[in-house]
Amino acid sequence: MHDEAVVNMADVTVADAAANIRAYLRENMTAFKDVELHDEDNIFERGFFTSLFAMQLLHYVESTFDVEVPDDYIVLRNFSSVRRLADMVADLKSPSGE
Repeated sequence: MHDEAVVNMADVTVADAAANIRAYLRENMTAFKDVELHDEDNIFERGFFTSLFAMQLLHYVESTFDVEVPDDYIVLRNFSSVRRLADMVADLKSPSGE
C-alpha cells in the first residue's frame, strides 16, 4: 500500500494534486498498470473502480491532503476522474471551501 504523507496544498497546484492522485491509482490498482490513464478519464466507466476502493480513495484523499470531505462532496461526479478529484481537493483547501 502507498505510504501516505500529508501534502501541503497551500503550495501545490491542481496539476500537482492530479499527479499525486494519479500515482496513487497506479500504485494501488493493477488494472491501471498497463493502460493509459488521462486525468479526464471516467474511472467508473472504464470499470476500474469498486465500492471498497472508493472508500480507500476517500481515506487517501483526506489523509494525504489534510482535508475532510463533507458528505455532500461524496458523489460519483467528484470521484469519477483524476481531474475531478484534484479539483475537489483544491476546492476543499481554498478559503471558501473550508
